[in-house]
Amino acid sequence: MARLLGAPPSLSHMQSQTPTIADLLASGERPLHSFGFMPPRSEDDVYRLWSATDALVPMAPDFISVTYGANGSRRDRTLRCTQHMVSTGLRTVGHLTCVAQSVADLEQMVADYAESGVDHVLAIRGDMPGGAGLPWVPHPEGLPNATELVRLVKRIHPEACIGVGAFPDGHPEARDIDLDARILVDKAQAGASFAITQLFFLPSHYQRLVERVRGMGCDIPITPGIMPITSYGQIRRFSELAGTDVPAELVAQLEEAKGDKAAVRRIGLAAAVDMCCELLDAGAPGLHYYTLNRSRATTELRTMLAQRRPELAGLPREFEVSSAV
Repeated sequence: MARLLGAPPSLSHMQSQTPTIADLLASGERPLHSFGFMPPRSEDDVYRLWSATDALVPMAPDFISVTYGANGSRRDRTLRCTQHMVSTGLRTVGHLTCVAQSVADLEQMVADYAESGVDHVLAIRGDMPGGAGLPWVPHPEGLPNATELVRLVKRIHPEACIGVGAFPDGHPEARDIDLDARILVDKAQAGASFAITQLFFLPSHYQRLVERVRGMGCDIPITPGIMPITSYGQIRRFSELAGTDVPAELVAQLEEAKGDKAAVRRIGLAAAVDMCCELLDAGAPGLHYYTLNRSRATTELRTMLAQRRPELAGLPREFEVSSAV
C-alpha cells in the first residue's frame, strides 16, 4: 500500500494499549474520519450538542472534539461537553486556545482535561473575539502563539497526544504559505503529533502545504478539515469564518440554484464529496468533518462518500440518514 501523503513514513511505537490518533495516522492502514463540534453558547446549546454527538456515535468516528470557548462560562461548558464525549467511549480531543487566558488558566484547563480522561489536546492560538480579521492581542500573562501552547501542554500533561491547526490557504493574518509551513514545522518540533487544517475548498492548496512541510523535513500527519455548503448564505459566512473563498465555479452553480434550497444542498454536498475523493486520492490520511453541531449534513456527506468509496463505509446497516437531527 502506498504511503499516505499526509502521514509519516513509519509506525511510531505504541505508548499504550489504546492507540493514539498519532498511532492510527502513522499506521497508514486506512484513512481516519472524525467530527468537530462548536462550543455551546447557552445551556440549550449544550443539550443540542449532546444530541448531535450521540446521533453521530453510530458512525464510529476515530475521534470527536469540541472547539474551545475561551470566556469563563463557555470554557466551563466546553469542559462539560468534552467530558460527555469521553462518556460515549469515543476517543475525544479537547481543544485549547491562547485567547484571553493567562498561563495559569491554561495550565488549569490542561489539568482538568487530564483529570477527565482527555489524553488528546488540539492546541491552537485562536482568534480574537469578533472574528479572524481582528489583530491578535495576547493576554498580558498569557502565551503569544500555538507553539508555546504546545510546549505548555507537554509540560503539564506529558502523555498527551497533541494536535495543531494548519492553513492550506494561508493564515488570514499573513497569507504567507511558506511562513505557515515553517510555523507548522515549529509546532511539530515543539511536540505536536498531528495537524488538522482550517476549512478550504481547493485540494491543490492542501497538497501544496503538505509538500512544503515535507520539504522542510517534517512528517507530521496533516488531516484536511471538511465542511459542506448546505445553504446559499454559507458562501459569505465561510469566507468570513475561514478567510477563504469559495471557488467561482461552485459559487456560480449555487447562485443559479439559490431559489431552491434542496438543489443548493445537493450541489454543496456533491462538491464536498468530489473534494473528499480528490484529497483521498492525493494521499490525505483522513477527513475531519466540521459539523456546526448538526449531524444531518455530516451524515449525508459521509454516506454519499461511502457510496463512492465502499472501503470508507463504516455505517451500521440499521443507521438511517433520516434519523439525523
